[in-house]
Amino acid sequence: MIYIQAHFNLARILMLAIGLWPYQQTKLVQVQLILISSILSSFIVFQFTTFITTECSPNLVIKILTCSLFAASPMIIHNSFWLNIHTVKCSFERLQDICNELKDESEIAIIKRYGNDTKRYTLIFFVCGICGIVFFSFLPLWPQILSTVLPINMSQTHRIMHIMTEYFVDREKYFYLILLHINTATCIGMTVAIATGTVLLGCIIHACGLFSIASYRIKQAMTIIMMKNANQENQILMYRKIVCAVNMHCKAMDFLELLMSSFEGMIFLVTVIDVIIVSLSLYGIASSRDNISEFFLYLVCISTTFVYIFAANYLAQDITDHNNDIFVTAYDFQWYTASLRVQKMMLFMLQRGTKVFYMTIGGLIVGSLQNAAALTSASISYFTVLYSMQN
Repeated sequence: MIYIQAHFNLARILMLAIGLWPYQQTKLVQVQLILISSILSSFIVFQFTTFITTECSPNLVIKILTCSLFAASPMIIHNSFWLNIHTVKCSFERLQDICNELKDESEIAIIKRYGNDTKRYTLIFFVCGICGIVFFSFLPLWPQILSTVLPINMSQTHRIMHIMTEYFVDREKYFYLILLHINTATCIGMTVAIATGTVLLGCIIHACGLFSIASYRIKQAMTIIMMKNANQENQILMYRKIVCAVNMHCKAMDFLELLMSSFEGMIFLVTVIDVIIVSLSLYGIASSRDNISEFFLYLVCISTTFVYIFAANYLAQDITDHNNDIFVTAYDFQWYTASLRVQKMMLFMLQRGTKVFYMTIGGLIVGSLQNAAALTSASISYFTVLYSMQN
């Protein structure tokens, strides 16, 4: 028997850390959710309060908007998962029910292979996230660390804040408390991004596995067609296998529809924010060539955003490719040698395959590698406009 939650062990730990695991929603977890949402929200608010006490300039506005939007994405994702936590639970349960129906050893091996892919990609994103958290957390402390080795003026050692905030307190006196709030919000934000991202990634990978099972069932049915002794009994068996393949394909489509219908608003909003972040970050990099700390800050923002854009669109493209494989499999065999009843079923499937399946967001954004290139091109275009207006 396949236990789907075992494929999400690391993601489950991360989701528990941010209170979003759907199977343990106690009152204490509700308090945890409120606390996390408050920390993320306050981090954004204290960035915008900088405009109250600091004279505005184009570079200051760009920096605060970039950092605040970068911090807003995890908050939006966290709240969206909080509101749709029942959908996440239903998705796991539906996936488990589908896997419980699998009896063929080859089909079980297929879903296990995709489960291992889920574990592997989750571990990769987790390690990258840990490295990012460690690097970002120690970034403001590097001058003080270096001061223990090199003769650096103490007035410049630990008063550098790479993210501009205004808490209306003495920055020198409460430096470490301010740093604690910034690092806490950063760690929570990255944990939210990794945990929720790997859950969606794992669900989509398993949907690809369901498409592969449907393709496998069609291959089994087509193998019977190629048999010279395709008697009446084999014709019935072939027909049943095609029906099972169609049912699996429908279940995979319904699973994706359940998953994406609740999160398409969130994905659309985060995608728009990502395009803005890339444009602003490119402008910041071009404007801060003499400031190494700001350069690295913008570089982190733009690189992380690019990873999200290409990972999300790559998964969407993978879904499209797996769906197309089903109909390519049907085309590759001599289905026309089957009985008339089976031919009607196959023609129905082939007709369905003439329309390419895409994962769309709000009917406007089509998930594909071509869309990732289009978003990148749009970001560069907006950056060009901003930079030309400044000059």
